[in-house]
Amino acid sequence: MRDWLAAHPDRKGPSGSIRKSNRTDSESAKMATSKGVIQGYTGVAAVDAKHQVIVEAQAHGTGSEQELLLPVVEAMQDVLKPDTLLTVDSGYHSEQNLQALEQKNINALIADNDMRKRDERFATQSRHQHSPDPLHDKSVKANKPTLYAAADFTFDPANRICICPAGKTLQRSGTHHDKRGFVGDRFRGSDHDCRHCPLRTRCLRNPDKPAGRQVTFFRGKAPDAPESATQRMKRKIDSPEGRRRYGRRFATVEPVFGNLRHNKQLNRFTLRGRRKVNTQWKLYCLVHNIEKLMNYGTIGGGK
Repeated sequence: MRDWLAAHPDRKGPSGSIRKSNRTDSESAKMATSKGVIQGYTGVAAVDAKHQVIVEAQAHGTGSEQELLLPVVEAMQDVLKPDTLLTVDSGYHSEQNLQALEQKNINALIADNDMRKRDERFATQSRHQHSPDPLHDKSVKANKPTLYAAADFTFDPANRICICPAGKTLQRSGTHHDKRGFVGDRFRGSDHDCRHCPLRTRCLRNPDKPAGRQVTFFRGKAPDAPESATQRMKRKIDSPEGRRRYGRRFATVEPVFGNLRHNKQLNRFTLRGRRKVNTQWKLYCLVHNIEKLMNYGTIGGGK
């Protein structure tokens, strides 16, 4: 298997994890959906904001949207203009993608997972969420115990002392720097204290392993840490202009997917192999564009 993977690097994801193959369609991938995990493909589409015309469409056998952004952008080079702005869903957000777009001088707004938490307009969004269907699943599920978080530990930043919920003093194991440039103090419980601790199941994800609990308290951004592309994007998308322009994304692209899935009934791909699935996806997108031309005339306004 290692020899086969070495000869097929495309079967490894961006983090180095192995893509599990399928016997009937080795180019497809496992994907998490609202209806469980399925074997399939991801259909990607780039849409013109003015006319909702699909300018690029691709299908890929991967459940990770992050690695699909750059292939779509590269395929759109002929239609991108100096004043073009790309508004992209948060699923495509990554530091690597943002750096690549900056290198290409492509203007884009890509939301991160915490964007709505920083936007006061979404402060009441939880009240509009659907409640679970009481008839969907009546089986009794065992409640998993909530693990102790860093806030449950007592930390003295002046003396750099950390005490766990069981009252034991943790050993300081150095300074931790994460990839975002934040620096903090890392502490680790001794193997002897953690092994016989009565709160072990509440503190460790794997209580059967002998390792002790580790916890880090971040002090903030390192003084010499360079500004990341993610930080620049957050500042850009949180600005009044960024919020206004990014707010148009939902009304631009989601109706297109609604037309393809609901009106055109493309609820799932019916073929196997990326070449065939990609052709089927582009065929439906082509029908969408033809329908646009039929109903509204040419892009220039003529009939």
